[in-house]
Amino acid sequence: MPAETEPMTVRDTAAGGPAMGGDPSGNPAVESPAGTGSLDGAGPGTAAGDGAPRFAPEWLTLREGADAAARAPRLLGPLVRHWADGRDRETGQPRQAGRPGREGPLVIRDLGCGTGSMSRWLAPRLSGPQHWILHDHDPELLELAAGRMPRTAADGSPVTVGTEQGDATLLTADVLAGTSLVTASALLDLLTREEVDALAASCAAAGCPALLVLSVAGRVELSPADPMDGEIADAFNAHQRRAVDGRRLLGPDAVTEAAEAFTRHGLTVRTEASPWRLGPAGPAGGGPVLAAEWLRGWVGAAVAQRPELAEPAETYLRRRLESCAAGELRAVVHHSDLLALPVPPAGGTP
Repeated sequence: MPAETEPMTVRDTAAGGPAMGGDPSGNPAVESPAGTGSLDGAGPGTAAGDGAPRFAPEWLTLREGADAAARAPRLLGPLVRHWADGRDRETGQPRQAGRPGREGPLVIRDLGCGTGSMSRWLAPRLSGPQHWILHDHDPELLELAAGRMPRTAADGSPVTVGTEQGDATLLTADVLAGTSLVTASALLDLLTREEVDALAASCAAAGCPALLVLSVAGRVELSPADPMDGEIADAFNAHQRRAVDGRRLLGPDAVTEAAEAFTRHGLTVRTEASPWRLGPAGPAGGGPVLAAEWLRGWVGAAVAQRPELAEPAETYLRRRLESCAAGELRAVVHHSDLLALPVPPAGGTP
């Protein structure tokens, strides 16, 4: 399931005001518990024939540079040291005394892979052979992600890829057996407390690390400031915590809840800030185009949560988009990255 956006956007109508994307009634089209992704600034999406959301690859591509620039590479050092401290690459478990390490590849499962931006960021930063298993509910995105997968690791070792279509929240310890790493980008905040706990329990039982990045933190800094910034931010955060088909999403509480869940199941947790920095000279050429699309989604989510804001939000959005087009607007959209490591083998360090 694409964990890089949510199927809702706000765009200017003929009158210049916000129009809600999603289903025909204007409600957010969140149909599945995993991989609909953070509404950092929602990109365009439509409903597929089975009712599940369909995400525009163009939006995922637009935000890829900002995602890559934001992710925290400092978490990779502890992860690599964990593997070097005696984990068998095929089982993910501590090696038996005197048993040499196997030569099999790292097995990495990317949950809610979308177009595969996480694998394109991470695979070239790791050494040694790798086999990636991409999980998503959308077969077209799976095909696109697999086709754009890097073929070599940092040291020139081969990188191979497979795909699995389905619900990424259903991974059990048995499924994760032999997995070296579970990773996901912008996924945690669309899960519930129970789903995060189940993921932590499965990783703990399988002895599998987890690298879960770009979860919204509930804070946005805009410059220059506007009197309505706080009200839009509060409504957006409430939208992130909304109930969807009886599921209460974690939203900005996701990293705190996940850290507690993984710790409760015996893993060591580290977190790092991973903010988007948007403005006229945005990452990878996104610049004002990305900032404007983020604004539309951010304001749109706020209006979806509080429809009474529609009229003032229309004026607010127009004002902000004008500032963006003029190269005056800058935004810091705060996220957090989380690394959870199983207890290391005797003599190792987490």
